[in-house]
Amino acid sequence: MKLDKSLLSGSTTLLVLKLLEDGDKYGYQMTEELRRRSDHTFDLKSGTLYPLLHTLEQKGYITAWEEPSEASRPRRYYHLTDAGRKQLTEKETEWKAYAAAMTKVLKGGKGYA
Repeated sequence: MKLDKSLLSGSTTLLVLKLLEDGDKYGYQMTEELRRRSDHTFDLKSGTLYPLLHTLEQKGYITAWEEPSEASRPRRYYHLTDAGRKQLTEKETEWKAYAAAMTKVLKGGKGYA
């Protein structure tokens, strides 16, 4: 089933920070990992990903550096900072509260703890 893209728009920061939680990655690697983890449900385009990465870097949630690549130009890697880990925890908490409330509404407000 294809999802409405507006459902993803509020979650991209959380998704990107989560991808970096387990290690540094470059942009294409993040998009592929997100596709894999979501069973091809989430497909971040570069026009969405790179402006977001730039914003996260400006806020101090991630840092970036370049490494030479055998195939072509240098790859830009991204690293989650301590401030980014804190933001990730906050975003995960927000998402869990939102998802629980949404599930409760969808179930008619019954039987959900």
